[in-house]
Amino acid sequence: MKYQELVDVYSALEATTKRLEKTEIISEFLKKLDTGTIEKVGLLILGVVFPAWSSEEIGIGGKLVERAVAEAVGTTQATVEDAVRDEGDIGLACIKLYAKKSQMTFFSQPLTIDFVFNSLRKLSQISGSRSTNRKIAVILELLSQASATEAKYLTRTITEELRIGVGDGVVRDAIAQAFDIDKKVVERAQMLTNDFSVVAKTAKEEGSSGLEKLNLTPGTPVKPMLAQLAPPLEEIIPEMGVAICDTKYDGIRLQVHRNNDEINIFTRRLENITHALPEIVRLFDEHLPHENYIVEGEVIATRDGKPLPFQNILHRVRRKHNVEEAIENVPLKVYLFDVMYYQVPMIDEPLKNRRTILESIVDTSVDEMNLSTMKIGTAENIKEIQELFETSIKEGHEGIMIKDASEPYIPGLRGKKMLKYKAEPETLDMIVIGGTYGIGKRGDFVGSYLVALRDENNEFKSVAYAATGLDDATLEYLTGKMKELELSTKGREIKVEPKIVLEIAFSEIVESPEYETGYSLRFPVVKNIRKDKGPMDVDTVERLISMYNTGN
Repeated sequence: MKYQELVDVYSALEATTKRLEKTEIISEFLKKLDTGTIEKVGLLILGVVFPAWSSEEIGIGGKLVERAVAEAVGTTQATVEDAVRDEGDIGLACIKLYAKKSQMTFFSQPLTIDFVFNSLRKLSQISGSRSTNRKIAVILELLSQASATEAKYLTRTITEELRIGVGDGVVRDAIAQAFDIDKKVVERAQMLTNDFSVVAKTAKEEGSSGLEKLNLTPGTPVKPMLAQLAPPLEEIIPEMGVAICDTKYDGIRLQVHRNNDEINIFTRRLENITHALPEIVRLFDEHLPHENYIVEGEVIATRDGKPLPFQNILHRVRRKHNVEEAIENVPLKVYLFDVMYYQVPMIDEPLKNRRTILESIVDTSVDEMNLSTMKIGTAENIKEIQELFETSIKEGHEGIMIKDASEPYIPGLRGKKMLKYKAEPETLDMIVIGGTYGIGKRGDFVGSYLVALRDENNEFKSVAYAATGLDDATLEYLTGKMKELELSTKGREIKVEPKIVLEIAFSEIVESPEYETGYSLRFPVVKNIRKDKGPMDVDTVERLISMYNTGN
């Protein structure tokens, strides 16, 4: 199938903001595809060629793409950079530049979806000497045969900025609609595989029954079950009946997979960080059975037996060089709290059963390997749960988690079956969409950050400006990132690509017509730069409104 047919779908999707229209457009397109093509489109429709959990990536920076565009249209890279600056986007710059294209490609064949997909995947395999030139050659082969609109979406896909307003939910609904399958069946299949190429292909070939057969596979990460804020203990624990309450650690959530002799470690964003944690791999190899499993826990950094702030563990897992040195300088501890697979899938088992299995397979004879500190909560022992909370805080942790002991593991969903009970002020994970430069001595720094939340169409709506909680080093770092992501600057105001996620603490949610959500935050404070989260991990407008209604 010609790539132009997919490009026409991209264009139609970009032209509407209505979720139902987007779903209809994708659904009708999926119906036309053969098995091989639908597998590729399941990823390309989201602007990727690898599933989210894959360690493979295209890995091409914007400057390299600009260089390839310059060669394809017969101009200078400086001209391409100017066009990107003017248009605010490499794709729109291509539309402008291809209109003035001075080079002609003779005897070119129309691009196909197969050729584009395979070429983009090939980029991840190119390394070694002259790798830059070889990557340029692959991109140039595509761009030289592309029309202006094809180049628009090719370059956006390469830079992972498709910008058509389509997220997992729309693709899920489109697959369900195209093949007349219950949305919940498609959603579960996606949660367990995290790969729309598999889900789309299975839906087409085998329908609902095929999707229902998909299950956890060690080595393929599953989206984590998510928590929401807990009401008072006296309210929630009696409601649950029996709750498993354990310490909430201020670290990085890990999902550890053993598949035969291979151990892989994934973050909550499904990023493979195995290479950064060799000592944790050894820990699991030595202190868990050599059986296939998927277990979940938290890893924290420690010093003198006490937990270090979250940023320490984040820097530790982001390190790519001198890892052995970091092992000495930043000792790590693991606290496991759940098992999703042990010899067989276990997510449909109640938590109390999963916890029993977990306790039976983990050897905690060394200080680095632990089970989360846990108590069973009932209406009769709420005082003990309050004591667990207070002890957790004293030891430098965030609070406690409260989980319904009778519930299964529900990947990717946030609900009342798993709650967080914290001493700190409530926070929201928010995306930066703009900012304001300071005045005087701080005129070179972006001092105030316009933060936003995600709406039902996965578009970002502004909520507040956050300007406190930032030291000079953080301001310098964030300003550098803002300049890298700059879309436009007018006076002291800067607009940026939505890439930076900040954890924002606040005292109160208030109504405000000044911001796109209709709400704002009183006394917003930047608590953390959440480098472990991406744009689709930020909190939603729906959650903001729910919190507002709950608090008033």
